[in-house]
Amino acid sequence: MKILFLSRWFPYPPTNGSKLRIYNLLRTLAREHRITLISFDDQPETPPALEKLGGCCQRVVAIPWKEYNPESAAALRGFLSAAPRFVVDTFSPRMSAAIRDAVRTQRFDAVIASQIEMAGYADDFAGVPAIFDEVEIGVPLERYRRADGLPARLRHGLTWHKHRRYLARLLRRFPVCTVASERERELLIETGIRREGIEVIPNFLDPADYRGFEPSQRSKRLNFTGSFRYAPNYEAMTWFLAAVFPLIRARDPEIELVINGDTLGLPLPTMDNVTLTGFVEDVRPWVAGSLVSIAPLQSGGGTRLKILEALALRTPVVSTRKGAEGLAVQDGEHLLLADTPEDFAAAVLRLTADPDLRARLAENGYRLVAERYSSAAVRAQYQRLLEAVTGQAPS
Repeated sequence: MKILFLSRWFPYPPTNGSKLRIYNLLRTLAREHRITLISFDDQPETPPALEKLGGCCQRVVAIPWKEYNPESAAALRGFLSAAPRFVVDTFSPRMSAAIRDAVRTQRFDAVIASQIEMAGYADDFAGVPAIFDEVEIGVPLERYRRADGLPARLRHGLTWHKHRRYLARLLRRFPVCTVASERERELLIETGIRREGIEVIPNFLDPADYRGFEPSQRSKRLNFTGSFRYAPNYEAMTWFLAAVFPLIRARDPEIELVINGDTLGLPLPTMDNVTLTGFVEDVRPWVAGSLVSIAPLQSGGGTRLKILEALALRTPVVSTRKGAEGLAVQDGEHLLLADTPEDFAAAVLRLTADPDLRARLAENGYRLVAERYSSAAVRAQYQRLLEAVTGQAPS
């Protein structure tokens, strides 16, 4: 099939969870299909590495991305729009024209629009069978449900209900949508946004990409991977540094924490033994070079590629239940789960002190990724989805 793939994130280098899902999906689909990629370029300071995608895309077009500015004129007009303000403000006439030109000059069997930003260009590829990949509502819904006080509940409530109505209307344009976890599917049904045509396609990776990174024997390093551009990552590190890390260091003052990812200069609780690397192009050596990978997330949706990457590198993981939501993991078998500061600190200290437990979790976690969250496991599922949407087998 000829597939037009639309991406909010330029997928190379795959430096965050969204990019990694898209990059792996492109590589997986390219085994049987011909792909044209039209993507936003979300790092304007760095020229997009178009040539790096030549192995999986016949053609790559990159359009500059404009970050959402809630105080812009377009965002202010968004108060009067049926679409969320971020949709109005980040709409790109150049992206719209590029999609229309591609559809006009080529015959595509299917369009895959990744995330809500690209699904919003549905008018530009109308008439081509389309899949809305990775619908996610966990973050705006949780902000509303967790809002404290009447003003916050009103503000987040209005934002959520507008988002819900827009997404429900948009999804009518797509015969099928995908979500990354069963929990996201349940939320779409529970909130009345959509009840049918929802396929769970989990985040996945190719275990071969994680070979050759030796697990660390250093017993004092914890690692967290995640850009603070994704608000739940910042929330997770604020909670961990304020409530958990002091408990850990009270027991073992030599334990250190490394945070990989763009912090945006946001403030964090002051703490010794914390290293902020900023953006790194390849997190694998950092994760493999740590004794424990942590995922102390309190909110968000989807499934955490940071956990899958750590398991693929045989680095033991401590996560909150929210952080591991959507993954078929068992506490004590694939990783350790803890939700209170005391329990999270105890789980980290337990791992640093027990090499046999680390080895068992590492082996079980790696086996789970290879069997359930590898590209080989997902390829057949996505192929069936394409055939159902287009009514044809691969050519």
